[in-house]
Amino acid sequence: MVTPAFQAILASTLSSIFGLAGGFLLLWKKQWVHAFSKFFVSFAVGALLGAAFFDLLTEALTDGLQTPNTVFTWVLAGFLLFFVIEKLLLWHHHTHNHESEEHVNVIAPLIIFGDAVHNFIDGTIIAASFLISPALGVATALAVFFHEIPQEISDFSIMIHGGMKTRSVALWNLLGALVSPIGTAVTLLIAEKTEAIIPPLLGIAAGSFIYIAASDLVPEIHREKRVGRMVIQLTLVILGVLTIVQLSKAFPA
Repeated sequence: MVTPAFQAILASTLSSIFGLAGGFLLLWKKQWVHAFSKFFVSFAVGALLGAAFFDLLTEALTDGLQTPNTVFTWVLAGFLLFFVIEKLLLWHHHTHNHESEEHVNVIAPLIIFGDAVHNFIDGTIIAASFLISPALGVATALAVFFHEIPQEISDFSIMIHGGMKTRSVALWNLLGALVSPIGTAVTLLIAEKTEAIIPPLLGIAAGSFIYIAASDLVPEIHREKRVGRMVIQLTLVILGVLTIVQLSKAFPA
């Protein structure tokens, strides 16, 4: 019998590894990726919001272990956590924002570290979701996968612009992707000792998904000014939400 722990580690590994597809496509077909990246981002916004509001928050509010006020406190904590992490990364980046060898040496490790932390948190979110049900776990892993694609495109672009060789960019991002199942395994080990951490993790996960969608991805699709493209983007956002909702229903709890 396949255990939830095995399912969680497998899903975490696959979502993180396959999420690198955006970055590797950038190395192969740069113009094609830039042309379609806004559509990837639009779908990712819907997937993240669908997972946050229709899966993670629903489970956190209905398990009976936490009051609504407590759940929403954890949601706010997740939102602020990602705000602080991103603020620190952006601040450090701007303090070295000049074209020099020092900039190249600083920004690449910074991106690698930030990506590793992000992947570790993704792994903990996936683990907590699978401990609730396979349906929630699959929906969460897919939401992580969909937002990893535009995230990796961005990371690859910055690291290449910073002067890293293509082979090094690919290797470091692949190693960073493997941090996600480590986060999953650590969370599973801790959760065996106390199930009380699961509702807070779900709340933090919802807050982080909302933050990523609203702060990182929505501004990207707002850059599009053509009406036709805007309609397509809105359609893809809705499609992303519906995809997560339907996938959740397709897997038994």
